[in-house]
Amino acid sequence: MKQQHIPLAREGYPFIALSGFITFILALTGPVVLVFVGLIVTLFVIYFFRDPARVTPNDPEAVICPADGKIICIKEIDDDRFFTGKSLKISIFMNVFNVHVNRIPLAGTVREISFKPGKFYSADKDKAALHNEYCAVSLVTATGIPYTVVQVAGLIARRIVCRAEIDDKVAAGDRYGLIRFGSRVDLYLPPGTKVEVALREHVRAGETILARLEVNQDS
Repeated sequence: MKQQHIPLAREGYPFIALSGFITFILALTGPVVLVFVGLIVTLFVIYFFRDPARVTPNDPEAVICPADGKIICIKEIDDDRFFTGKSLKISIFMNVFNVHVNRIPLAGTVREISFKPGKFYSADKDKAALHNEYCAVSLVTATGIPYTVVQVAGLIARRIVCRAEIDDKVAAGDRYGLIRFGSRVDLYLPPGTKVEVALREHVRAGETILARLEVNQDS
């Protein structure tokens, strides 16, 4: 999985080019107010697709946040779509002003990728996790600990981008995809994982430590 080191996500280039082109045409032919609106839209699109560098903690037991946003769920659940048996679920809601590039929480190997079409309920609602379109990436760490990170579409978000491929070897903090225009990411971890964040806390992808694996986890 190729990594990029530029300040904009490549998936944003067509949108930036289109909005910039429309603004240019308006500057040649349209009234000033439309030119101003076009410029604002272009700047927002550039802002939305920003992809800042992040400094990922060098701690193999640290579960790194996969998305910018706000913690909206921390609980142990049974959800056999993504994890066998009970799991610790941590959900992050991304609004349209957050960075939308998603990152790998723990170093490991990609074992499975599943995509399911679905509804587009508001991503901060509980029913979004059950009914919305999603892309789930299941991985296993070098020590055999499984986990799954799930990109969930939202009310406005209608496009999930996942760059990961099966058998990819990934490091914590690696960029692996994004969701366009507001959404959520759900993380499923082994039960007993020590949580280090709180509900409604604002977190940053690639930097915030969400939890720590127990060293005596069974594989």
